[in-house]
This record gives sequence, structure tokens and C-alpha cells, in this order.
Amino acid sequence: MSDNSLRDLRKPAPRAGDAPPKITFPCDYPIKVVGDAADDFAATVCQIVVRHDPDFDAENIQVVPSRNGRFVSVRLTLRATGEVQIKALFGELKATGRVHMVV
Repeated sequence: MSDNSLRDLRKPAPRAGDAPPKITFPCDYPIKVVGDAADDFAATVCQIVVRHDPDFDAENIQVVPSRNGRFVSVRLTLRATGEVQIKALFGELKATGRVHMVV
């Protein structure tokens, strides 16, 4: 087999200034919310998510404590209807003062 018959199927690494990939809405949209560990953190996150996705099912969240127990991440998937919804959700989560990062 010659080298000419092989193709590199890897995508090129994104470069600075490249536009983020386009998302087709509506879609299932996974997020991870990181904040200080507290008994009510996951419930607080779920209450906010439900305001932006009334059909959100909190049964499928994953709560993962950090190694030292200081932080916790809540992983969930919501039904995203558009960029405005996502931005509003991220803004409300961050406005709690309890959320350090939303990915």
C-alpha cells in the first residue's frame, strides 16, 4: 500500500480567530456547572435550568465532587432552543454568585 492511498482523517486544530462551530437548534445541549460544594448546589442549578427548559428532567444529572471536596460539578443535558436561551441560562447561573464556571 502506498502512502498516497492513506488519508489523514483528523480535523485540523482550530486556529485563533476561527469561528466556533455552528449549532443547529433545537438540540440536546450538555453543560457542566462548577461551584462550591454545598448540599443544595445541584438543586439550585436544576431550579435555574427548569426556568429555561421547562421539560428538563433532573433525574439524569451527574453530581461529581472534586478530589478535595471543595467544589462540585453538576453535569446535565437540556433541550436548547437557541443561542438566546443558552446565554440567558449561563447568565442566570453565574449571577447566583455560587457558580464558578459553566462549560
